Amino acid sequence: MATKEEKLALYKAANNKLGLGLSDDLIEKVTTGLGPVIYNADTELVSCSDQSELDTVKKNFLSKKIQVPNDDAKYNAAIKKVCEKMGSSNRSKYRALFYALLTVEFGKESIYA
Repeated sequence: MATKEEKLALYKAANNKLGLGLSDDLIEKVTTGLGPVIYNADTELVSCSDQSELDTVKKNFLSKKIQVPNDDAKYNAAIKKVCEKMGSSNRSKYRALFYALLTVEFGKESIYA
């Protein structure tokens, strides 16, 4: 099993490769907040084509974790923007980067301060 440091190196490299512009600090804090999710191949990635997964992102991350007021239209627009930013042909949409981008999109970086 990969170590947290190895996962962080992978996420930071993907951030640079994709030109996402996320800070290393935010990537580290979001990754830490995800806990064991990053070690499971099925849960480490986000599928932008799986509506049930996107609903989980809305419910568990946007609404509960970073406490964005429930607004399905805003949720959908932000998720769509992040999916596009990470690239439609990119099959490795790492959850840590996906969540970090949503955090920035909603201006909720202070949650991870």
